[in-house]
Amino acid sequence: MPDLSTLGSIAGTVAGSLSPKADQVIRQAGSAATENAKIEKSAKDFESILLGSWLQQAEESFGSLPGGDDDEDSGKEQYQGIAMQSLGSSLTASGGIGIAKMIAKQLHKAEDARVAAAATAHPASAH
Repeated sequence: MPDLSTLGSIAGTVAGSLSPKADQVIRQAGSAATENAKIEKSAKDFESILLGSWLQQAEESFGSLPGGDDDEDSGKEQYQGIAMQSLGSSLTASGGIGIAKMIAKQLHKAEDARVAAAATAHPASAH
């Protein structure tokens, strides 16, 4: 029966030979997780900005009454714009209207296609 030092030596040799491949797999998994996080954040940011813009336009369209007070407060439009962007961000954070999900789905497809094309172009680096 081999002693513990021999088993440790064998385990070290096996781990050493797997190390470059394991490192590459770990890097790819970390890179994929980072890309997924970027995609999700970008999609949500886009939906938030889009909703804020729509809300601001709707508020400007319906926010004044015909024959109402037309006094323009210099900061009113800026504060309303900030409020609408904040409302858009809140709506997106609570699930949004589905635009972020659609965008993220398409971006994930594009990223998967890019990764597959890179793996085809450089098969040695994919393994």
